[in-house]
Amino acid sequence: MTPRPTADPTIGERIQTRRMLRGWSIRHAASRAGISHATWSRIERGRQAADNRFMLADIAAALECSPAELAGTLVPAADRAALAAHAAVHGIRQALIDIDPAEPPSVAAPPIAELARTLALADELRQACDYAGAARLSADLLRGLHAAAAAGPDRQAALRMLVSATFIASSLLRNLGHPADAWLGAERCRDAASAADDPILRGYAEYARAGAANCCGSFDRAVALASRAIDELRGHSGGDEVLGSLQLLCAHSSRSSDDSRAWTAEATDLAARTGETTTLGLYFGPTNVGIWRIGIEVDGDDPGRAAETARGTDLAAIPAGFRQVFYYADTGRALARLRKDREAIRFLLTAERIAPQHVHTSAVVQETTRSLLERAQRQAGGSELRGLCERMRVA
Repeated sequence: MTPRPTADPTIGERIQTRRMLRGWSIRHAASRAGISHATWSRIERGRQAADNRFMLADIAAALECSPAELAGTLVPAADRAALAAHAAVHGIRQALIDIDPAEPPSVAAPPIAELARTLALADELRQACDYAGAARLSADLLRGLHAAAAAGPDRQAALRMLVSATFIASSLLRNLGHPADAWLGAERCRDAASAADDPILRGYAEYARAGAANCCGSFDRAVALASRAIDELRGHSGGDEVLGSLQLLCAHSSRSSDDSRAWTAEATDLAARTGETTTLGLYFGPTNVGIWRIGIEVDGDDPGRAAETARGTDLAAIPAGFRQVFYYADTGRALARLRKDREAIRFLLTAERIAPQHVHTSAVVQETTRSLLERAQRQAGGSELRGLCERMRVA
């Protein structure tokens, strides 16, 4: 029999505990975060969800900790795939440390064709949101590519493949809730791209670094990295898909609504020219711009605009689950803010069905689910919501 999950402290309870250990009043802590003391109080008491990534980062900075420490997203006991994915994290971390370009390889280089097949399978699994499957392949793949890229006739091909493998590793670590490790993966991606001496791959690696910085709550750093990469990439033929993805990341990381919409407008214009693409697994194009806009608007406190964007976004153009999950999760968050709870639950359940390993470790989805449960307890919630809460350890 699967063990029932035990109750875990909410984000609000963790915030309160850290504040009280500091000996700070709510007013003092809230002033450090730049939010009202009433908002801070509601979050501590569970009356307001801390499901906005900017606010969560500000509260964490005020309490001198990381957003991940406040989120405390544990792997649900019933999710064996997520447990397997997290079990592989340590191996990926060790491999990323071992493949320092200044160090000799620790293994013999496998045949390049074998490495190419493994890389293709790892990326296929990641795009299908099978993080456990992709993670199991990653450590050996990273070491093998590091060895193949050290010397020999396949060095250039191995370097390009190592860029992709480290990008995948960074993406896996980020989506499993390990942002600092994701940054290490992105740094190794930059190392490989620099050795390959390809401007488009360098932009791709900067996209990975900016994404990891964003995940760590370092939003200004993310914008700085991505905007500098945009300047360096302009004018290089064949780099539009990376350029557009960097523009979307700038929009997602910008605290200013005006700046965010300006970056989104640039990406929208570029997507109209490129159409739907699959280059480097970024899936840049009009549909992906729409998916990014939903997340940008919901965290920009405009859930109505986010829901409207969702209605106009046709997911058929992007078969990859790792993009679809953001559409459903962020639209569910927007609908919850609009108090369209039944629709919100339906979207969150769809997101969970596509990528349970992703959804179960998302702090903002967990907070949205908790707020839905809070309202449901006052209005007789349904069994679907209660099931989702149990799987996400929301008490």
